[in-house]
Amino acid sequence: MNYPIKKKATAKVSASAANRGMDLEKAINDTNQYYIDNDLAYIYKKPIPIQIVKVDYARRSAAKISEAYYKIPSTTDYNGIYRGKYVDFEAKETRSKTSFPLKNIHEHQVVHLANVKRHGGIAFIIVHFSLLGRSFFLDSEHVERFYARSEAGKKSITLTEFEEFGHELKEAYVKRLDYLWVIDKHYL
Repeated sequence: MNYPIKKKATAKVSASAANRGMDLEKAINDTNQYYIDNDLAYIYKKPIPIQIVKVDYARRSAAKISEAYYKIPSTTDYNGIYRGKYVDFEAKETRSKTSFPLKNIHEHQVVHLANVKRHGGIAFIIVHFSLLGRSFFLDSEHVERFYARSEAGKKSITLTEFEEFGHELKEAYVKRLDYLWVIDKHYL
């Protein structure tokens, strides 16, 4: 099969536990929908604030945004409420088997998470190591500390540091990436 820009399609890679990858956003969205459907929490993906500049109308039913700009820098991916507490977090994936590059999280996001925590909210990141099939919950306090040391040249958070300071989230069938157990155990 050839794509319109004449790139050949690549063969599918067999899906093993180690390399099948997990669409992190879909897993979190499915989990959050389970939380909402079962009245456990109300946490959702925040819309990205964009300014639409140009829309192409091939057909009225097939309008396509062809030019848009971010109105303001986005803060984090998800927020909501759980057992009376405000919850706010960012979700990231890495293809590295050994570390999460700190260039993948922006300074304004780290500041946002710190402000949420300072005002009594629960703030963290979820990082998925896609080649390993492992996901971790890391409190914003650690994110801040690791981000601050990046100024001194350490540009990533190692897998070992996630194992030491974070909480591994196991993928499951119904609650695909349950993270509320960490909040229950360590915040409430």
